[in-house]
Amino acid sequence: MAESLVIIPTYNERANIEKIIKVVLGYPQNFDILIIDDGSPDGTGQIVKDIQSSLAKESGIGAGESSQRVHIIERSGKLGLGTAYITGFKWALEREYKYIFEMDADFSHNPDDLARLLETVKGNADMAIGSRYCNGISVINWPIGRVIMSYYASTYVRKVLGMRIFDCTAGFVCYRREVLNAIDFNSIEMKGYGFQIEMKYSAYKLGFKVEEVPIIFMDRKEGTSKMSSGIFGEAFWGVLKLRFRRIRARKN
Repeated sequence: MAESLVIIPTYNERANIEKIIKVVLGYPQNFDILIIDDGSPDGTGQIVKDIQSSLAKESGIGAGESSQRVHIIERSGKLGLGTAYITGFKWALEREYKYIFEMDADFSHNPDDLARLLETVKGNADMAIGSRYCNGISVINWPIGRVIMSYYASTYVRKVLGMRIFDCTAGFVCYRREVLNAIDFNSIEMKGYGFQIEMKYSAYKLGFKVEEVPIIFMDRKEGTSKMSSGIFGEAFWGVLKLRFRRIRARKN
């Protein structure tokens, strides 16, 4: 088993899933991959299982054995980004991974940056964020309205919660396992992109060192975006509530 796990939530990502798995498996850092598929009607889950079978044949092992590098958890429907990642975090902690990543399937997060995030947490950080905004605005192919909304959403979060994090809604993250061990997943309330804010705030309030690593974010070329106004609404009101909550470490 590798020491690092990349968790990738999917819904209708058949155009991207095989390519992203192939790229991540090709790096010398030996990342394992966990796909959390929310019942994609386009067959994303079946593609992943076909890849598992192919890898098992190549390595001479059974498809379900622990030495397999690609894993999948299939869920019954669209249950939310936050619950997908929490499912993956629990799975990773049960298997003693040291470094756990969040990453999108659509190449908006450049998988080449996995190594930079890993290097940061292997240095002196507990949590590394692939940041679009810590070095100006580094977003390609987004409509200007979406760039403005995203940028000022992070500014709003930073002001309300008092965190010195420029990209509070970033979804490209590497955690030391100690961070995830400390966070009480049962207290995480937001399910959409507000989940990303809540995780960062929890790590910050629990005293972990959070660092931002500048990346270039490129909008997806294939597949359909999952963003909606409801996601931003949840985050807006959720941040106000979060400001007045006490964050406690999980009891082991």
